[in-house]
Amino acid sequence: MSVSEYAVGDGPYGVAVAGGEVWTTLVHTGRVMTVSGRQFDLDAPESRPSVIVDGPDDAVWFTRNGDGRVGRIGYDGAVSAVEIAGAPYGLCVGPDGALWCTLMSADALGRVTADGEVSTYPIGISGAFPAMITSYDGELWFTLNQGNAIGRMTLGGSVTTYPLPTEGAGPVGICAGAAGVWFVEILADRVGRISADGKIEEFPLPAGSKPHAVAAAADGGCWVTLWAGGALVRLDAQGNVIAEYALGEGSEPHGLAVDGDSVWVALEKGSLAHIQP
Repeated sequence: MSVSEYAVGDGPYGVAVAGGEVWTTLVHTGRVMTVSGRQFDLDAPESRPSVIVDGPDDAVWFTRNGDGRVGRIGYDGAVSAVEIAGAPYGLCVGPDGALWCTLMSADALGRVTADGEVSTYPIGISGAFPAMITSYDGELWFTLNQGNAIGRMTLGGSVTTYPLPTEGAGPVGICAGAAGVWFVEILADRVGRISADGKIEEFPLPAGSKPHAVAAAADGGCWVTLWAGGALVRLDAQGNVIAEYALGEGSEPHGLAVDGDSVWVALEKGSLAHIQP
């Protein structure tokens, strides 16, 4: 196993592998960077670029949580943004090929097409604080951080919610897996998985580790960043922790992206870590 680090600046948060590059958002300075050294200043220091994904149109897309926009940077370097109110945060490419995001302060999901058409869909729960979002089984799945539940929305806007077995779990990260949807409970130090029929399983992590983001592994398991634990852990398909990679005290790992057999992790201390088992 090897861990390499690449300095990228203040506050790396989200990370994506796209267009032959590794991209990261710098949440504290309003910039996006690549490991190869390309820098994109959004001319909005308070924009708080957060979650970033590979889009459907030869571009990366990312939420701008601080100024109500979803940003886009083409592989060719062209920078643009679409306005969408409600503090966009989580982001994914939906089953319809559009970008879907959570609107934390609006208790809604937003939909942005590649040509900039915007629509919003209320989740019907006040103060639920929708966080991360993923696409699975033809629908959108998202964590309700303050609602202590997993939400599910059809492309037509119909919502189902699934309360978590553990009270006050604070779900945040979420991703589609091989046999369901993985998610993490930052306040309960657990990883969860919910099946298409709504069955929820929970798996323990080290006490006080505060899991933040999750990404599916090819074998049905997942990778999880431990924000307070300064580490990355690997779970198998049964929810057992089978490996742990220390990232250093004060590293504060946030977003992650799987790249073949390796993983990239955004460390808020100012770098991207590349873990190659």
